[in-house]
Amino acid sequence: MVYMYNIIQKLFPITRSLSGNGNRETLNYLKENYLCELNIKEYSIKDNTETFDWTTPYEWNITEAYIEDENRNRIIDFKNNNLHILGYSEPVNITIPFSELDKHLYSLESDIDAVPYTTSYYKKRWGFCITHRQREELRKNPDKLYHIVIDSSYNKNGSITYGELIINGLSDEEILISTYICHPSMANDNLSGIAAAVAAAKYIYSLYERKYTYRIIFIPETIGALIYLKENIDHLKKYVKAGFVLSCIGDDGDYSCVHTPYNNTYTDRIVTHVLKYITDNPKEYSFLERGSDERQFCAPLVNLPVCTLSRTKFGKFKEYHTSNDNLNFVTAAGIGGGINYICQCINILENNEYYKIKTVGEPQLGKYGLYPTISQKGSADFTRNMTNIIAYLNGSNSILDIAEIINIPFNNALDIIKQLDNSHLIQKA
Repeated sequence: MVYMYNIIQKLFPITRSLSGNGNRETLNYLKENYLCELNIKEYSIKDNTETFDWTTPYEWNITEAYIEDENRNRIIDFKNNNLHILGYSEPVNITIPFSELDKHLYSLESDIDAVPYTTSYYKKRWGFCITHRQREELRKNPDKLYHIVIDSSYNKNGSITYGELIINGLSDEEILISTYICHPSMANDNLSGIAAAVAAAKYIYSLYERKYTYRIIFIPETIGALIYLKENIDHLKKYVKAGFVLSCIGDDGDYSCVHTPYNNTYTDRIVTHVLKYITDNPKEYSFLERGSDERQFCAPLVNLPVCTLSRTKFGKFKEYHTSNDNLNFVTAAGIGGGINYICQCINILENNEYYKIKTVGEPQLGKYGLYPTISQKGSADFTRNMTNIIAYLNGSNSILDIAEIINIPFNNALDIIKQLDNSHLIQKA
């Protein structure tokens, strides 16, 4: 999965937020290099200031931001690290003593060498994010003067940009895959989700026949999900059979999920099954520990069957929302595992059918070349699994049902079903 890690590397320096040119640059890169059918859409802020109960913020762009001392030495420069700017900062050009500047600085006492990711979307203010170590050093000279420049702009006639990819299948029923594009230079949260969504799209395109239609969206978190629901809610409620939010899915930690509010949907079952077999230490979180766009998709008046898939869940790794969530924290192996996670879920969706046995009583497997003539390690387990599967092929159990009943991975059960089907012992119910 090296080429998916390359996506993360390429997109890492781009300044993204809820809106603005960085989001457009990100989506255009994906369209030009990986997803030529990606539809890039603009949601006009001028005509849609209200999105359900939320006020849509103006489009925000920034070209420059720095702090320089009396000798014009830049001690903080947004161009060196776009996390240095408080997201959605208003423009300023002033000279003030550090005692005043300190009121506009954000740092982490708990991790003194990390730059925090901090935003102020819904209240106008300005600020910079720095390491706490640097802040403590600057505090030694409270009267020292600093020149502050933030060259940013708000456009009340602008838009929120998002991407939508529809991959048609045999059915009108849809699988929703969502990831968010609003965070700037953080690799796991959530460039990994973007890369995993691209890889999932490539996997879906590779399927010979797709049972479902797939709707893959690249949106700014929270407000983007609300905008997308505002434009598509009736369609989504009618057609979405399962859904996934991809978040923080590229580190080397254990695999996790956030379940739907009642953990009772088809999506929940699939995710729990996949987690059981891809890690010895799965982390399954209830909806009470929600934090990403599952909040919107699973809201009471929406109620879509959407789970969030992660390696280490947002907020559960110390690098979260800091400059330490960098290109060293996410690995090619980590994102490869995350991609495998979502693709295994898709594999179950595409192949989970209902079958029934054709014979009355157990079939004589030897007649069909399905009974081993040599006893060797593993052969007894395979035969036992086959006979156990046959015992539940009554037409009312899906492959996933049977895999869970006899406690084997879905893919193992699917392999046996394919052999039985090729031997004309079973038929679709």
